[in-house]
Amino acid sequence: MSEGNTYSISDLAREFGVTTRTIRFYEEKGLVSPRREGQRRVYSSADRVRIKLILRGKRVGMTLDECVEIIDMYNPAQDNTEQL
Repeated sequence: MSEGNTYSISDLAREFGVTTRTIRFYEEKGLVSPRREGQRRVYSSADRVRIKLILRGKRVGMTLDECVEIIDMYNPAQDNTEQL
């Protein structure tokens, strides 16, 4: 269940139409870093946005590595020319 700006793995899987295994795979690859409350994964708004951007990139034919490379270029303190 979503609480404020946190999300469970089930919330995100349902929202994005993917399996929880997909989200766990992204975690295993180090692409998202949920905190743990016992056995429960708690995802932040930043994790949610990363998953959303990864899935968007994959929909347009990018590889997972390409998605991550573009996402990691984002720096709000800069003008993001490199990312564009």
